[in-house]
Amino acid sequence: MRIWLTIKIIAGIIVLGIAIFTGMLSYHIAVKPLGGVFAKIIPEAGNVMRDTKEEDFSKMLEASEMPDFEPGDRAFQKALELIALGKIREGREKLMAIINVFSSSPSAPQARRIVSMMNLDEVLSSDFRTGKNTYKVKSGDSYFAIAGHNETSLDMIMHLNNMMQLQNLKIGDELTVMSLNYRILIEPQRNSLSLWDDAKFICDYPILKIQGAVPAAGTTVIATRRAELGGKIVSPTAAEYRSTRKSIALKNPAIQILPYDEGNEPPPRGLFIKEADLEELFLLTRNGNVVEIRISKK
Repeated sequence: MRIWLTIKIIAGIIVLGIAIFTGMLSYHIAVKPLGGVFAKIIPEAGNVMRDTKEEDFSKMLEASEMPDFEPGDRAFQKALELIALGKIREGREKLMAIINVFSSSPSAPQARRIVSMMNLDEVLSSDFRTGKNTYKVKSGDSYFAIAGHNETSLDMIMHLNNMMQLQNLKIGDELTVMSLNYRILIEPQRNSLSLWDDAKFICDYPILKIQGAVPAAGTTVIATRRAELGGKIVSPTAAEYRSTRKSIALKNPAIQILPYDEGNEPPPRGLFIKEADLEELFLLTRNGNVVEIRISKK
């Protein structure tokens, strides 16, 4: 629940800042000019209130250079207020409206980051049961067979069942499993790689570098997911698996999604994201996931 506390603290700070600014602006207008940014917003507002008629003051407000708040900005502020008050569901709905309706708003990247944190906190929690099932081990089962049957990965099985290493299976054992049928959306112009469950936004990862030509628009799939250590592929069943370097290769075009490392020479072609983001993306995907490359406006 630490992530929820972090989100609520951030939202509370922003809401408090807005409240303080609004109070100071009211004081500037009704009591005494404060100067600085307030004077630029409403010049000599206090004197005007005292010396002019109400209709003249209204005309002055219309003529003054007022802050330009877009609908997406207002929705973002309201969402933060709701989250700070503990109304998480309503706040998330507001943030999703920004992502879907006001995608070009300056607040959209922040909305995507906050919703990503919320969604992943649920998706990766073994206590959150939506989308997760209990699988009872049968005779002849193996971890690879269970992963294939449930359209998931060994990584996700290990994560949801709190395993550091795969344990011997026994008939009747119960495992928490979750199908990984997410769609990856790559938008090179926006430097964005996002994960979707059909039309539902899950999370967003910034692309830090594109090496080689920008990939053309189209649809492909994940061909392979590799975990390497010292140039050798390591199986999820190996003890050193957690120390491996992860990468995801697409089928066509043959592009890799790789961890960004300024110290190493990048391959001829690839998309680079943070190493922690790639670890998370690796956990949430499997071979065969659909990947859409979309050429969009920034």
